[in-house]
Amino acid sequence: MRAPLSWLREYVDLPAEVTGRDLAAKLISAGLEVETVEQQGADLTGPLVVGQVLAIEELTGFKKPIRYCQVDVGDANGTGEPQNIVCGARNFAVGDKVVVVLPGAVLPGGFKISARKTYGHLSEGMICSAAELGMGDDHSGIIVLPPGHEPGTDAIELLELVDEVLDIAVTTDRGYCLSLRGVARETATAYGLPLRDPALLDVPAPNGEGYPVTVSDRGACDHFVARTVSGVQPQVPTPLWMQRRLQKAGMRPVSLAVDVTNYVMLELGQPLHAYDRTRLHGAIGVRRAEAGEKLTTLDGTERVLAAEDLVITDERGPIGLAGVMGGAHTEIADGSGAETAAGDGGADDAGTSEIVIEAAHFDAVTVARTSRRHKLISEASRRFERGVDPQAAAAAAQRAVDLLVLLAGGTAGAGVTQVSVPLTPRTIKVAADHADRVAGVAYGRETVVRRLQEVGCDVYGSDELTVTVPSWRPDLTDPNDLAEEVIRLEGYENLPSTLPRPPAGRGLTRRQRLNRRVGRALAGAGYVEALNYPFIGTAVLDGLQVPADDARRRTVTLANPLSDEEPALRTTLLPGLLAALRRNDGRGSHDLALFETGLVFLPTGRESTPVRLPVTRRPSAEEIAGLDAALPEQPRHAAVVLAGAREQAGWWGGARPSGWRDAIEAARTVAREAGAELTVAAAQYAPWHPGRCAALYVRVEGGQVLAGHAGELHPRVIKALGLPERTSAAEVDLDLLQRAGTEAVTAPRISTFPVATQDVALVVDASVPAGAVEAALRDGAGELLESLRLFDVFTGEQLGEGRKSLAYALRFRAPDRTLTAEEATAAREAAVATAVERTGAVLRGA
Repeated sequence: MRAPLSWLREYVDLPAEVTGRDLAAKLISAGLEVETVEQQGADLTGPLVVGQVLAIEELTGFKKPIRYCQVDVGDANGTGEPQNIVCGARNFAVGDKVVVVLPGAVLPGGFKISARKTYGHLSEGMICSAAELGMGDDHSGIIVLPPGHEPGTDAIELLELVDEVLDIAVTTDRGYCLSLRGVARETATAYGLPLRDPALLDVPAPNGEGYPVTVSDRGACDHFVARTVSGVQPQVPTPLWMQRRLQKAGMRPVSLAVDVTNYVMLELGQPLHAYDRTRLHGAIGVRRAEAGEKLTTLDGTERVLAAEDLVITDERGPIGLAGVMGGAHTEIADGSGAETAAGDGGADDAGTSEIVIEAAHFDAVTVARTSRRHKLISEASRRFERGVDPQAAAAAAQRAVDLLVLLAGGTAGAGVTQVSVPLTPRTIKVAADHADRVAGVAYGRETVVRRLQEVGCDVYGSDELTVTVPSWRPDLTDPNDLAEEVIRLEGYENLPSTLPRPPAGRGLTRRQRLNRRVGRALAGAGYVEALNYPFIGTAVLDGLQVPADDARRRTVTLANPLSDEEPALRTTLLPGLLAALRRNDGRGSHDLALFETGLVFLPTGRESTPVRLPVTRRPSAEEIAGLDAALPEQPRHAAVVLAGAREQAGWWGGARPSGWRDAIEAARTVAREAGAELTVAAAQYAPWHPGRCAALYVRVEGGQVLAGHAGELHPRVIKALGLPERTSAAEVDLDLLQRAGTEAVTAPRISTFPVATQDVALVVDASVPAGAVEAALRDGAGELLESLRLFDVFTGEQLGEGRKSLAYALRFRAPDRTLTAEEATAAREAAVATAVERTGAVLRGA
């Protein structure tokens, strides 16, 4: 909604020093969204005057028609002599009044005017178009003024070129601000000034002499007013002041009848429509359309109507889409016999001498659905969708009648037709201190009552208030709406900043705390979190080489997916992470380590069919339990993907490429945060390489349970998905790790006694996992073992084919004494003996 400041001053006596930016700040503080304040004419300086064309000489020999004009500008040029001006426009004639800018003036955009020779003649100024004065985008011709203005009159003041216009983004709950009346009400409230309400008019009572109207659907049209004006003079132009107000508000002047109806709509917020009475056949009706009926609207489009559309009719059938756009069959002809379509929600043209004015109130939902069904958005539909004051129809019709009588020489018909449903004012019971409790501020009853009265409410009561909501505020429906009005008018910026006080015993759940710890640990290890959409398709599962009978193929399909290529919910985190890795690698980032934690969706086949719950009541506990039973299992997983270098090259040495070991270590990092210990074993599981895939187990309730997999991806998967070579990945079940671990943090045991370090190198078959050897050493070393670290893996001819050497550093320490060499050696030998017994290891060098 564009609101000129000069127009607002007509309804509110703002101090002269108040600027558009000052007003914008006040309205923003009150909760309106003022997007811009347009400074019109700020860079315009005169002389800019009215001129009368005295003579026109047509110049020939040029590529386009050129005219050499003599223009009377009165005494504005200091001599009283006619001004000679070269002009290329063709839409004016001798005797017309035009707008002339004289040498020394500056037009919008910094365009300086001076006398110059062009087309063989000296041009002493310029005859202006609307676009050159910043009045619009029309370059088709110059401005031709009404004949009543004297040459030399200041055109800057005449055309109201200097003004400020507020552009307000009106939200759906503030439909009343789609009018100058609504914006002026907010302005008056913001400055504590009285409002001159333009809707307070003397409206004659309805009688039986008006144009006949029948409304068959009172639910969709609860108010319909019809007025007639006869004797309208077709050729009367729209006065300049009205044209300029319409232009500043963003509407194009068309003709007097169009401009009057649009002007009243902008002023009061009530859309109007005007009909040529001679083209109406019988009574005006309001009803639902019959399926298949056709209507040609004012934009020239023939539309096939649906049974839900609300239409305006006469005896021949539909003549308009109610609240959206009128029909072409009843548009008003101009004085030349031509027909001009009306603006949205306005009249058609001023070429008819007898006009029927319609001012009606239509159901917001009905208008919105019709507008969207026909893809037809108009100024009228925008207002009806957001809520129009149902009690403004009679005043708007009276205002239009008064303007047509005043400006077009018409005569108001004695008949007044009004079909309406009695409206019961909405009342709300609210505690006087409700706004105080919502805002945490002690406003007091007097402030609450005053603020509610300022928005138009009637308030009664003491401790409990009975609030009657005004007809133009359909958004006020409950006590919280009233509290919001008080808070916004008192100023959101005046609300104190206080920290919330959560009740004791509340906070993050154990699952949430683990998720945060895992994220911090992986980020600290150099991984970057990548959040992905939880949708997959069969193509990516094919690319991952997932077998046809794999449980990951059993997915939950969405009824209305965002993409037909990804219609299902994910059963693994890898598709999204691998797509992110491929995208970043394609954009030049080749050393990548990404991670994600999130839900996967695993249907079991035992889910029940959900029932549709009613919306008229809160669902019962049994109904909620039934909905929960219809959901698939949704465990939280953690996954990582790696490609490129894990450690960068530098003066310290070459780069180290990432590999399957890093993926396994990432899984161990996740497990450590859960307080669980992973057991690693060789496995074959898609999409991993069969020789470089590890199954990850945890002990839960006395048994080993598979928690996930890690390793290097299969070459066929890498090729199918376009991934970098040797890409590695890991994925684990976080919920399972949480059940296997303990959330309690065990403080490390610190001993003041020295450590005894023993190294041991064991030769085993290449097929024996290092984890199995490590577990045997731990079990054999006993309680004195503090830590165990694998520091070397060696293979060579001297060991024999199929053999490898694993070298471990064992640290022993006692909590109460210094260990002797014999005690450390005995513990080492016990560890080696257990490893020999379990894995067939041989002590290297023995």
